[in-house]
Amino acid sequence: MAQGENPLRHRNVRRMFNRIAPRYDLLNRLLSFRRDVAWRRAMLNHVPDRIDLRVLDLATGTGDVLIALDQARQPALSVGADVAEAMLALAQDKAARSALGGPSFARNDATALAFADGSFDAVTVAFGIRNVDDVPTALREMRRVLAPGGRAVILEFSVPTSRLFRPAYLVYLRHVLPRVGGLISGDRNAYHYLNRTIESFPCGEAFCALMNAAGFENAKAHPLTMGIATIYTGERNADE
Repeated sequence: MAQGENPLRHRNVRRMFNRIAPRYDLLNRLLSFRRDVAWRRAMLNHVPDRIDLRVLDLATGTGDVLIALDQARQPALSVGADVAEAMLALAQDKAARSALGGPSFARNDATALAFADGSFDAVTVAFGIRNVDDVPTALREMRRVLAPGGRAVILEFSVPTSRLFRPAYLVYLRHVLPRVGGLISGDRNAYHYLNRTIESFPCGEAFCALMNAAGFENAKAHPLTMGIATIYTGERNADE
């Protein structure tokens, strides 16, 4: 755990994701109208294209990113990390049932990664960076474990800026999503947490500024579906 991180919040977030793990995939598909599948596929288009690709997926959840990557690219090394044990158990089970079964999974904290400097060509995070207490430390850790020239690819929810679409989206986010998510998961607090963190988390250029401050180069935001989600990319200097 990084210096300055709130240990109580850290434990609560881990427990929350352990509780909702059995319904996590179902709710992702339902609440996003299956757009989460398309968003993850779009995310993989930003992962470097190389034969000997080494990938670390943080906040891996049930392993969707790495399983999709294994099926599309067959990387040389794919490792998923998460703090929630129940999520990792589901990820391992899904990977074992997949055609390739290549990814490996381990419990690890994004703010204190147990990997050597320069271990990976890409570090990915899908819908997990906003759940980290100390985002700047997590970004620095991501950059540290990237090889020179490696790339971070981060998929996260964001808030649309369109004057026409934004009000309707906020009604869905604040009122529909928490009720449906709470009803199906049996954990109303978890899905109220979801909408609060989406609205309060920096997005667009504000998140790119955080990546730049952590030492990434060429930080860019790639909005998806009218800005409901955004892919962020940034590179570690190839000359380091």
